[in-house]
Amino acid sequence: MTGWPDLPVIYEVNTAVWLAELTRAAGEPVTLASVPDSAWDAITPAGVDAVWLMGVWERSPAGLQLALANAALLQSFREALPDLRRQDIIGSPYCVRRYAADQRFGGRSGLASARGALAARGVRLILDYVPNHVAPDHPWVTEHPEFFIQGGDDDLTSDPSGWLSVGGHVLAHGRDPYFPPWPDVVQLNAFAAATRAATGQTLSDIAGQCDGIRCDMAMLMFNDIVAKTWGSRAGQRPEQEFWPAVIAELRARHPETVLIAEAYWDTEWTLQQQGFSFCYDKRLYDRILEADPPPVRGHLLANLSYQSRLLRFLENHDEPRIAGQLPAVLARAAAVTIATLPGATLWHEGQFEGRHVRVPVFLARRPDEPPDQELAAWYRDLLHKVAEHAVRTGTWQLLPAEGWPDNQSGRDLIAWAWTHERADADGVRGHVVVVNLSAAPAQARIPLPWPDLPGRDWDLDDLLGGETFTRDGAGLANPGLYVDLKPGQCYLLAVR
Repeated sequence: MTGWPDLPVIYEVNTAVWLAELTRAAGEPVTLASVPDSAWDAITPAGVDAVWLMGVWERSPAGLQLALANAALLQSFREALPDLRRQDIIGSPYCVRRYAADQRFGGRSGLASARGALAARGVRLILDYVPNHVAPDHPWVTEHPEFFIQGGDDDLTSDPSGWLSVGGHVLAHGRDPYFPPWPDVVQLNAFAAATRAATGQTLSDIAGQCDGIRCDMAMLMFNDIVAKTWGSRAGQRPEQEFWPAVIAELRARHPETVLIAEAYWDTEWTLQQQGFSFCYDKRLYDRILEADPPPVRGHLLANLSYQSRLLRFLENHDEPRIAGQLPAVLARAAAVTIATLPGATLWHEGQFEGRHVRVPVFLARRPDEPPDQELAAWYRDLLHKVAEHAVRTGTWQLLPAEGWPDNQSGRDLIAWAWTHERADADGVRGHVVVVNLSAAPAQARIPLPWPDLPGRDWDLDDLLGGETFTRDGAGLANPGLYVDLKPGQCYLLAVR
């Protein structure tokens, strides 16, 4: 499928957990080739443009054994799943044995069937790629040891947690510079020309099976970070950065593939310049969780061309469930924020239903939690309304929320507008969003940005609340729309 939207809406699914639950419900094995239509419909609600099937690749038996020997990992599994069974632990999807769809999930043909089922619904498929490391039993380990950071017997003795003897070589465990090594993977050498060539080929093969690729911890491949982490062990520093080199090869074969970078440490802009379509917006996520709106507003002052290539989220498989992080009313306001800003948006399976438990990616089962059907209906309505009314089209701009001398509570309100190129058939000029992300009530005036407001009345349709307010255009322009919002209250207004 081609023709990605400018601001795609993405829905992440834990493939192993999802298929296991479908299998239990059906009473027989369900793979990607035999997922019932109703299940595909459930993960492609109205307004979703792409599904990220997280964890489809072949998992490593060797990595699994290393994980099973790790007491801290096992404890985290039991905390998430108190009735943990051995068969629930299938290994990490980020400890990749081969970039081939796991046979348990239907193999390459099953993955092709999944892509077809999504395409039939007008939805694109996103898959993972892990550039930093592979499993210790990946074929490259024995066939191409030159792809890896190598050490010697002294390293095994002095730092046994950082090194592994495998295939007749001593290889470094994968890591980033700020945390202990990951015990189940081995480190690729981003400086090695052979590694870069193999990465380009692997990305191209993945791109032939999907429409977008999410690259794990993409910033770890920067020349500066590789040098900081590995020093002289990585060899001579290349003149060219890793991603421009490998993306150039990918683009020659698959020019329309969307690339998404998991990004931290304020590396988003750099990754955008190096060829990524979208980068994680972890800063926005962190600031929303603080329930302190001014830093959120400050974040939204960034250049629009930069913001439009960020991926906004409240949940993913690495972060705690939002239902346990914010009060329910603030979580809804945060969802409206994410759903109506520029950039791509990411929604996590289980988020709509109010799940609280974040399942470790090593597991194929999660605890039973009663779904919040009312919340699920609200989320689906939100995505549907944003898509149906083409809210995120035209030009976006942040709006002032102005108080008065004895009331500065408007600092806790954040407002923005989408101005459409022309009014639609219903006369809608644009959309205005106002959210209160704080735990206190707030009032403000919001001057609306359109010069043709004065001289007529305007209807403001609240797409979420169902009310319509009629206001004089001159007043909407100056001093502005008066709003009085309770904690977590928000408006999504169509102005016509």
